[in-house]
Amino acid sequence: MPGGRLTQQERQQIALGVADGLAYAEIARRLGRPTSTITREVMRNGGPTAYRADLAHRATERRAHRRRQAAPRGPQMPEQAHGRDAEAVREYEEVFTTLLMQQGLPKMMARVLTCLFTTDAGSLTASELVQRLQVSPASVSKAIAFLESQGLIRRERDERRRERYLVDDDVWYQSMIAAARANAQLAQTARQGVGILGADTPAAVRLENIARFVDFVGESIARAAEQAREILHTKPETTSGGTATPRPDHGQPA
Repeated sequence: MPGGRLTQQERQQIALGVADGLAYAEIARRLGRPTSTITREVMRNGGPTAYRADLAHRATERRAHRRRQAAPRGPQMPEQAHGRDAEAVREYEEVFTTLLMQQGLPKMMARVLTCLFTTDAGSLTASELVQRLQVSPASVSKAIAFLESQGLIRRERDERRRERYLVDDDVWYQSMIAAARANAQLAQTARQGVGILGADTPAAVRLENIARFVDFVGESIARAAEQAREILHTKPETTSGGTATPRPDHGQPA
């Protein structure tokens, strides 16, 4: 289908070809597509150094959705509280989901997490997620299992004994501490190589410098996370300019 839209499988083939250093003409030949199609696809989605098939496919879906905005919306669009602009909320959720995908989360997991983050209650049931995201219960179940295994959400039962999924206010603190531990492990492994490769050799010096760098960064992250943890449990105050700032912790020096 040379004139049709690129499929997700074709985008995966493009990503593999770009990673292998193939010319756009060769990738196009293998897919039976015009070279201009491949060139345009790669350049509008990050270029040869940043092209990712899943993100490119999602960006295309978003562009197609914008073109359909004039069409009447179905009943699946949830009613927005506090007088929010439903279209603005949907656009923001798309942006946030794409950001989470860029940071490594699979698409469905990113959509579920975004949905929880942008819900005032910070919790939803499986059926509510299915309705909001218009996906199958199996897709939600798989996403929930993954997010829970990563410590990004937790479960609890409400007064009706329904299982609800929540984003924990402390999840960002835990994520930063996990990053600090990962840095410490990387530093330790790098230093193991110093003795194996021989002290003062170029490779050993490189590894020691890596260890020192990630040690410093990891310690800084852990220290900053501890100092700022209170912010995650603080209600922001609104300034006269309309921006929100966290209330100061009077137990800490200003």
